[in-house]
Amino acid sequence: MRHFTSKPPAMNNPSPCLLAIDTSTAFLSLGVHMHGQQHLIYEEAGTQQSALILPTIQRLLNECSITLSDIDAIVYAQGPGAFTGLRIGIGVAAGLAAPLNIPMMGIPCLAAVATLVPDEPCVLAATDARMHELFYAWFDTQTHTRLSDDCVGAADSIRLPENQSHGVGVGNAFGLGLSLPVTGLAQMPHADTYLKLALSGHYPTTPPAQAHLRYVRNKIALTAVEQAQHRGLHS
Repeated sequence: MRHFTSKPPAMNNPSPCLLAIDTSTAFLSLGVHMHGQQHLIYEEAGTQQSALILPTIQRLLNECSITLSDIDAIVYAQGPGAFTGLRIGIGVAAGLAAPLNIPMMGIPCLAAVATLVPDEPCVLAATDARMHELFYAWFDTQTHTRLSDDCVGAADSIRLPENQSHGVGVGNAFGLGLSLPVTGLAQMPHADTYLKLALSGHYPTTPPAQAHLRYVRNKIALTAVEQAQHRGLHS
């Protein structure tokens, strides 16, 4: 079994001030952790993530009466998830972090999803990957370990992990009316979940230049020919 991630180097501040950015869905979810409290913004963004993210971050910082120089690390949704949204999120996070050399911390999206169902030995975290596929992974949230790598595939291709006879699920895939190997909650994490995981001690910080996303699918869009073929198969 593998821990969700390796243990990071300790941050200098024992009570860090963190900015979290989650753009992995059609919603813009931002959060600041400071002095033991969380300040959150969660708004539908649709295709306007790139236009809304910077002014919304500035609004959040203003509400907290802080500036970027007060931030000890920027936490970002690492994927897998909505490709364009993830690229916007990491790009903005790195752009804010680099001039001040603020460390960045990537949190795998499916690990964040799984933590919404705590203390379960077998959890399927599954999210909509478009193109009739799902992003998914299996976790043990009792021991904070992975039971599988991140995967992408059709719902009917998902199987219980070896040596597991039953489990529970969570993620927006469970609101799509698909046949999955377990029943689950159609819930998704927000910035508060990413802040909680960032404070757990399980995730490393990196310099902005080394921040990266987690990809599990090379192809992000069907070609026109493939779209036409798919319509023919389902007409």
